[in-house]
Amino acid sequence: MTDIELIKKYVDEKDQEDAFHKLKSGYPVQYIIGHVDFYDTKILVNESVLIPRFETEYLVEKTINYIKNLKLDNLNILEIGTGSGAISIALKKNIDCLIEAIDISENAINMARKNALLNNTNISFFTTSIEDYKTNKKFNIIISNPPYVPIGSIVDPKTKYEPQNAIFAKDNGLYFYKIILEKIKDFLETDYLIAFEIGDKEGESIEKLAKTYLKNSHVKIELDYNNYERYVFISNKIL
Repeated sequence: MTDIELIKKYVDEKDQEDAFHKLKSGYPVQYIIGHVDFYDTKILVNESVLIPRFETEYLVEKTINYIKNLKLDNLNILEIGTGSGAISIALKKNIDCLIEAIDISENAINMARKNALLNNTNISFFTTSIEDYKTNKKFNIIISNPPYVPIGSIVDPKTKYEPQNAIFAKDNGLYFYKIILEKIKDFLETDYLIAFEIGDKEGESIEKLAKTYLKNSHVKIELDYNNYERYVFISNKIL
């Protein structure tokens, strides 16, 4: 469905002229209609959260497949940087698991809670940064689509309406991968799977970080639909 068709379908007729004006100025249609379809799930969005992309749907699909192939069970999942809650909600609706999800933005967590309620999914959301996160729990699945665009990079102009701290990261885009891999060893089960969405030139660097912080781990870099490096999976088991 085109952007114009989406507006005609979801926006009241009296508001459509204003909606088309916003669309013409480059404002994302997802924010105009207030939601996006993600992995057969309706996810509400506004400017407090990053708009979920189809690349992230593929992250969910691949993660579910790895969980099955590695025969991981008693699933206890931590999502880092949940935003709208789309990843956690999609996982909860498709596999038997417990999920805890964190984000530094209170507005994002509020939106994630609304989405969990909308989709009848029981997920524990907490407002905290990964730097400050503390827990006594152990997780066998860690998943994250963190900010990974290097500061100063040229991006789609439409992203200016999205939360910039959900897009850009220091250390040439690698900051959050380093922090996550450094911290999670303290709350990681013996058998585990870590799933990352990444920038298309970051795979090798993230593999080196994984080998540094998780000794004897196995790492696999995978491509998106456009054949760009987009995902890194890390496990104690052979992938």
